[in-house]
Amino acid sequence: MKRSKKLLFVARSAPYGSARARTLLDVVLAAAVFEQDAAMLFLGDGVYQLSNHQDGSAVSAKTLGKSLAALPLYGIGKLFAEAAALPERGLELGELALPVEPLCNRQIRELFERADVVFNL
Repeated sequence: MKRSKKLLFVARSAPYGSARARTLLDVVLAAAVFEQDAAMLFLGDGVYQLSNHQDGSAVSAKTLGKSLAALPLYGIGKLFAEAAALPERGLELGELALPVEPLCNRQIRELFERADVVFNL
């Protein structure tokens, strides 16, 4: 039986101001429908997507954090965040829209090395 490729989706953009965050979420959910081995990593400003205090209505958009909450329902349970980026942006693990595993730079590098395919947005 052929092994499925390990996909890593890297969220680097804030949730609003461009279509990047929403586009990445759509691609992640599409991969989940096809039962791919997928993980999602939030780096830099991408950790803002995890904020439990966001409100997309201010910019006439759907609140991305609420949409991210569907990831575990689609089988995307490997969710990671850059540990240093969270406090740098005023975020704490306990106040995020969904549980993530914080990773240091070494762990992030290892995550990239284990992935067969990396999608950056």
